[in-house]
Amino acid sequence: MARKFSMDRRAYLKTVGAAGTTAAVAGCLGNGGNGNGNGNGNGNGNGNGNGDGNDVIVPGTASGFPPFEYTQDGELVGFDVDLAEEAITRAGYEVGDWVDIEFDSLIPSLTGGDIDLVAAAMTITDERSEQIAFSNPYYEANQSVLVSSDGDFAPEGESDLEGQVIGAQSGTTGAAEAERLIEEGVVDGDDYRQYDNYTLAVEDLENGNVDAIIIDVPVANNFADSRSVEVAFVIETGEEYGLGMRQDDDRIGDINDALAEIREDGTYEDLVAEYFE
Repeated sequence: MARKFSMDRRAYLKTVGAAGTTAAVAGCLGNGGNGNGNGNGNGNGNGNGNGDGNDVIVPGTASGFPPFEYTQDGELVGFDVDLAEEAITRAGYEVGDWVDIEFDSLIPSLTGGDIDLVAAAMTITDERSEQIAFSNPYYEANQSVLVSSDGDFAPEGESDLEGQVIGAQSGTTGAAEAERLIEEGVVDGDDYRQYDNYTLAVEDLENGNVDAIIIDVPVANNFADSRSVEVAFVIETGEEYGLGMRQDDDRIGDINDALAEIREDGTYEDLVAEYFE
């Protein structure tokens, strides 16, 4: 079951982040593919050096995707939330107010300037990369088929989904896998349900309105820990998640440097332990 950071834990991470920024070594990812810290060797000077005072990064996400992003006691929490805030802070910028919207609205909001960074377990794809710039990958995952643990339907492979009603969250790679199954003739297009978020999809699954949903493995496992659902089988997709920024936003180099430092000093493992173990 995913757990939320305590306020003391969050304060600790921010303290570590501030100290880490001072001690950061330029090019800590080991190559120039991260933008080389925007050419200035540090993150802190970049935000005020672009001429427009862009020292605040406004992050956006789509809650309802635990343990990556979800609401608890009215507060937005999750692995992505803490990772993004830590990366922004270490990169030398101020974290703006989070914007929580539907997943398929994130890229339009980013390119339109309403938000500056997407932190929403977003898979890096060629299609998305034509619209936005991604950070270096920070998480790997596959897709899974989630079914009710109280029902009789226990598929072992994709062919078993024939004649069944399946669902996925619109705009996700789970939806892309569902559409692939439709194109391959495994699932009938009339038997496909799209949802604004996976919380609604899981509720429909528990209520028997859909037979299975296709969803990222770590999120499926999280739902299985707290709801009457279980993973039937995994679809190997080999996805990588990245933080998204506008293609003309040079600050992504600083974010990459910060992500590398977060991995190197053990903070990343702390986050994984907090939310996935």
